[in-house]
Amino acid sequence: MIKTIKVMLCPNNKQKTKLFSCAGTARFIYNWTLWYQQTNYDFGYSFVSDVELRRILTTLKQTNPKFRWLNDYSNNIAKQAVKDACKAYLNFFRGLADYPKFKSRRKSKPSFYADPVKISFTGTHVKLEKLTTSKKKNKQKFNLVKLAEQGKIPVNAKYSNPRITFDGLNWWISVGIQCEESQEKSTNQGIGIDIGIKDLAVCSDKKVYKNINKTAKVRKLKKKKRRLQRRISKKYSKNKKGVCYCKTRNIVKSEKELLRVTHQLTNICHNYLHQTTSEIISRKPKFIVLEDLNVKGMMKNKHLARAVQEQCFYEFYRQMEYKCHWNHIKFITAGRYYPSSKLCSCCGYVKKDLKLSERVYVCPECHNTIDRDFQASVNLMRYGLTA
Repeated sequence: MIKTIKVMLCPNNKQKTKLFSCAGTARFIYNWTLWYQQTNYDFGYSFVSDVELRRILTTLKQTNPKFRWLNDYSNNIAKQAVKDACKAYLNFFRGLADYPKFKSRRKSKPSFYADPVKISFTGTHVKLEKLTTSKKKNKQKFNLVKLAEQGKIPVNAKYSNPRITFDGLNWWISVGIQCEESQEKSTNQGIGIDIGIKDLAVCSDKKVYKNINKTAKVRKLKKKKRRLQRRISKKYSKNKKGVCYCKTRNIVKSEKELLRVTHQLTNICHNYLHQTTSEIISRKPKFIVLEDLNVKGMMKNKHLARAVQEQCFYEFYRQMEYKCHWNHIKFITAGRYYPSSKLCSCCGYVKKDLKLSERVYVCPECHNTIDRDFQASVNLMRYGLTA
């Protein structure tokens, strides 16, 4: 089983410059490959494989002066960029994806590939290939980039698909590591989980996980974000020259601060989701049942769209699915039209006219009174017993 670990990097200023150059090299080769395939297609020739394109690129680096600067960077960056572009081009003709676009310097996410054989980790640093071309020992230290978290990535392990990316604020490295599968068997009863807006998740064992977006810390950060957005908007309108907007240094500083707050909000939400899903998995249930929600339809409600978006239902679903797979727990998805909230948990009566405002379910047949979210989780748990 391969698990991916992502750790933040702490490069110095010279290393930052080199990392951006490596990302620019990957972008250049990707665009060159896409241009070559398009030109080849326009002239009526067949698809050129990535192996053949790498040979052409090697010849260009040796003969064409315009391509000799690529020798200052790792050959694996260009090799993987060619592979990525060819795969994206083929996926379009196979009907698996949209037509690939050229990567923009402003809009595209800076990232590049590192060779898993030549990359090496210590407890505190990662050694990347060819950040410096000098062979002197004191200059070779330039290849060692400091890790923000010590000891998180194991040393002398088998790595796969290392990628270095920039998220607008920090550089990150993600690498796949071969791990042994868990042999522990689940013995506890299954769990049904009802996810919603009022609470993130209500479990059938009466465990409730609150909505993190309603906490004072998150509300304070959202207020700060709105203030920064208004401030940036006013600065842009003040510095408008004719039709164009002039971006000053103060605007750049404010935009970086806004990006930092946005990342902080995202990280708080994702961290809470990981804590919630890990706690549910740690109870070792036999199975976990989740309902297939129509999120696209829920987003059409203008009064609930923002609340639905902030809950990150898909991310919760994704984390539960792969963590169940890791721990050999059966993951069951109830159908979209399964009446989990409308079905009475006592007599089985289906209340078709149940409104969203009715938070307490009252059965007209057996007069059962119960919280609608908890009842939905109980019904989902029973669905898992019959699935």
